[in-house]
Amino acid sequence: MIQVAILGHGVVGSGVAEVLRKNAAGIAHKAGDAIEIKRILDLREFPETPYADLFTKNFDDILHDADIRIVVETMGGSHPAYEFSKRALLAGKSVVTSNKEVVANYGAELLEIARQNGVSYLFEASVGGGIPIIRPMWQCLAANRIRSVSGILNGTCNYILTKMAKEHADFDAALAEAQRLGYAERNPAADIEGTDTCRKISILTSLAYGEHVRPERILCEGITNITYDDIAYAEECGYAVKLLGRAARAEDGKVYALTAPHLVPKDNALAGVNDVYNGILVVGNIVEDVLFCGRGAGSLPTASAVMADVLDVIRDCRKTIGWKNIEATFLGDIGDHVTDCLIRTAASEEAIKAAFGGQTAVQTRGENRVFFTGKRSEREIDEKCRALDAAALKLRVLA
Repeated sequence: MIQVAILGHGVVGSGVAEVLRKNAAGIAHKAGDAIEIKRILDLREFPETPYADLFTKNFDDILHDADIRIVVETMGGSHPAYEFSKRALLAGKSVVTSNKEVVANYGAELLEIARQNGVSYLFEASVGGGIPIIRPMWQCLAANRIRSVSGILNGTCNYILTKMAKEHADFDAALAEAQRLGYAERNPAADIEGTDTCRKISILTSLAYGEHVRPERILCEGITNITYDDIAYAEECGYAVKLLGRAARAEDGKVYALTAPHLVPKDNALAGVNDVYNGILVVGNIVEDVLFCGRGAGSLPTASAVMADVLDVIRDCRKTIGWKNIEATFLGDIGDHVTDCLIRTAASEEAIKAAFGGQTAVQTRGENRVFFTGKRSEREIDEKCRALDAAALKLRVLA
């Protein structure tokens, strides 16, 4: 009998318990032994559940139980999830997590502690929910030098942008519908401002390039200023508007990472990833383009990824997954990144041509002008846009 504990009985934690209960026989066959939940940590009580007697409010009940080999952390937020994970690893227990915030901020440290103590710290469910991405990048694409990782990593934002495009809705109406359907939280800031995506791309960037990238080192922009008119003009030009987390190695050898709305060409696989689905496009120097797509959140899809990690712990797989416990040295200054952008501004055509050159093709859309900058550094584009119009919208073209 293999005994586990679950920290948190929210959306993901309850899903893990349900998967273990529903698929007990099949999971036991794959694990080579039955898996039993011994404890569930939560400050709330759930008397209606079939495992109500397993709940505890004291983490020490789990920490000091020698029979518990694996701790499944699904609490969300950095604290006390980070402290509980660290204490469990130091006590010789493997930890499996869905917590992107902890992995993004403290993953390198926790991976090092796991290595030192001969246990595992696994986090497949922290990016992409039920979509396998951590395992394939670490194992299946190991022979490749990763050129880029570009991901639609937040289903809430993707739903909003899809609804705006398909139904000609404005941002506020699309957000309200996402909240009504349960795709967006009452306070959706972490989603629509790009924070959630930024944490996830920081994890994928660390994994792809081997050193720890903290989210605060990644430029982060959200979708709150995008209008239907922006999406309509992008469509006319052959693009879909998507919020992407992206990391790419440039010709100068540096990796440029950012979270921002992008114009995705219609012939790019990510352009067709719609509604609440996530899509992650990994480009290797040998395999070239590989697309991972599916539901990026939800109780059971995420629990599926959690249980895959639990089974890997039991089968003694992947103890060495991760990256070096050092701050990333490969990141370039985003200001040096060369890109082409679509700009929407209230500035006059004359002012635009004076700033960006007389050959700049400018179109009038209502009270605004729109134009493509041509390939320039982010720094140059930003400086010129600030001089034109502090409220200008910038949408980068995914190359």
